[in-house]
Formats: sequence, structure tokens, C-alpha cells
Amino acid sequence: MHLASWDLDSGTRIRRYVGHDEIINTMDISKRGEELLISGSDDGTIGIWDPRTKNAADYFETEFPITAVAISEAGNEIYSGGVDNDIRVWDIRKKTVVYSMLGHQDTVTSLRVSPDSKSLLSFSMDSTARTWDIQPFAPTERYIRTFDGASVGLEKNLIGASWDPRGKRVAAGSGDGSAVVWSTETGKLLYKLPGHKGTVNCAEFAPGDDPISRKPFRHTLKLRMLIKSDSSLGINRSNHVAGRVEMSTV
Repeated sequence: MHLASWDLDSGTRIRRYVGHDEIINTMDISKRGEELLISGSDDGTIGIWDPRTKNAADYFETEFPITAVAISEAGNEIYSGGVDNDIRVWDIRKKTVVYSMLGHQDTVTSLRVSPDSKSLLSFSMDSTARTWDIQPFAPTERYIRTFDGASVGLEKNLIGASWDPRGKRVAAGSGDGSAVVWSTETGKLLYKLPGHKGTVNCAEFAPGDDPISRKPFRHTLKLRMLIKSDSSLGINRSNHVAGRVEMSTV
């Protein structure tokens, strides 16, 4: 099991990163400071990689398969989620858990840091997305809000969630073939976008100041989606599809 990186100009693979013993479910990349790759695997470890070398710089060992990871904007903390339902926050230098965030009732499948680095978005097989306060001096109870309306479905894929560029909306895939969008300020369900015939494994907002592009008599919500793949292999891996979802106004 390995990670890989490619040169965008030539399309050639630069390097494979080898070290995990089982399927790698998730990864993230540092945004600033020292360049790092973070990975989470069914082998119960979180890998920390220097992209210039093929072997991991370090591993954090846990007791359960890791299904979601994210790295803080400053690059000093890692957020992890797994089949034990809990979200853990790790100090990279000390290799210890700083605190945990509890509340999900099933496997955590996605973790994303907000654009302002103040909140963490999670999605779980309990069919809820949640936001959490990850500021340094936040209260002990870091839970902010729950978002309902997306289903995991019978397949229980590792469904992903995302923030819009302004942090005003969040989106997630759903087991009913739709992508779901909520307001982060109110928790209100804004859009449930149908069309796929299988589980939508991920929904990503396109770059820009506002995800809604207004046109006469039509609204266009620009999302990149990952749709379901062959379920015969157990845990599904996604096929990439890019596009726009258009909705007529009412």
C-alpha cells in the first residue's frame, strides 16, 4: 500500500511513498511551513511523510483503523478519525493526543479544516456532519453544530465533506445519490442536489468568492463530485467526475 505524487506539467509520477501495511483511506497536505504529507490507514497508523523521500518520517500508532485525517493550517496539529467514532487532535512534535472531540455515533469518514482555520468539519457514518471549535483557547466543549440531511446508505462508503472558500457553507456526498449543502451559520439545509445513480462519495466547492453563480432565472452551484465505484471490492474507492449542477429557480 502506498501514496504517490505526480508532476502536473508532464503527468509523470515523481515518487511512491511506501510504508503502510494496509489500505490507505485518507491523506492531507500541509498548507504552509514545512511541506508534509499526512496519511491514515486501516493498519491503525497515521503516517507523516517528507515528499522528498519515499519512506515515512514518522508514524503515530493507534488501536483502530484510521479513516480520516487533516492537518492544521500552522502544521503543528493533526486531526484524525476512525472506526472508534472519536476525533483526536495530535501534537506533531510531541506525538501525543492533545484532546479529543466526542459526539459521532459511527465511523468518522471525513475531516476538513475551515478556510479561517478556526473550525473543523467532520462527517460520519451516523449520517451527520458536525463542526468543532479548534482554536487554541476554545472552551472544553468544542462542539458547534450538527448538519442533518445526508445519508450514508447501505454501502457505508467513506463519504467526504468540504467547506466553501468563505466558510459560509459546507457540502457532503450522500448515499441516496445526491450532494447536500448547508449553511454553517444556521445549520439550515440549503440544497439537496440529485442526479447520480449511486452514492456520491464527495462534494467539493469550486474556487471563488461565492459558490453560487447567479444567472437570469437559473442558479448554478459549482461542485466537483466523486461518484460511487464498484462495490464488489468491499470499501469503495472513488472515480473522479468534474462538472456543474444546475438548478432552475422556483
